[in-house]
Amino acid sequence: MLKENLVMLRSLHGFSQEEIAEKINISRQAYAKWETGATVPDIEKCRLLASVYGVTLDSLANSDSAQGSGTTLAPQGKNIWGSVIINDRGQIVIPKGVREKFNLAGGTRMIVLSDDDGVALIPAGKFEQKMQQIIELAATENEND
Repeated sequence: MLKENLVMLRSLHGFSQEEIAEKINISRQAYAKWETGATVPDIEKCRLLASVYGVTLDSLANSDSAQGSGTTLAPQGKNIWGSVIINDRGQIVIPKGVREKFNLAGGTRMIVLSDDDGVALIPAGKFEQKMQQIIELAATENEND
């Protein structure tokens, strides 16, 4: 629901109600009413809110996140699929929605990447394709130097 999304997004971004209200040129009280569900913003204010939070207008207003389809609160072009549990053997089950979206099946090779914040899995074919593009671009740039 919109009011829950507004509270969650504001909290995720670390904004106060006052800060968001200033960003979209309304009063803090008006914003507070949106978060409680007492009133709802007009479409133009929703567009501004979606822009501030970096989500689509549909994601902002969407109150239904179908099982396995990713959450509506992720930044535009990104998905949050939920959580998984690593078993005692270090294995995880990738959510069905992810497997379907990325055409993953048993035996699919994945590249495991990480930084100080976490771990990411990328289908090996996609990763290798991107690496090949980088190599070709670097070779082209070296030829032009």
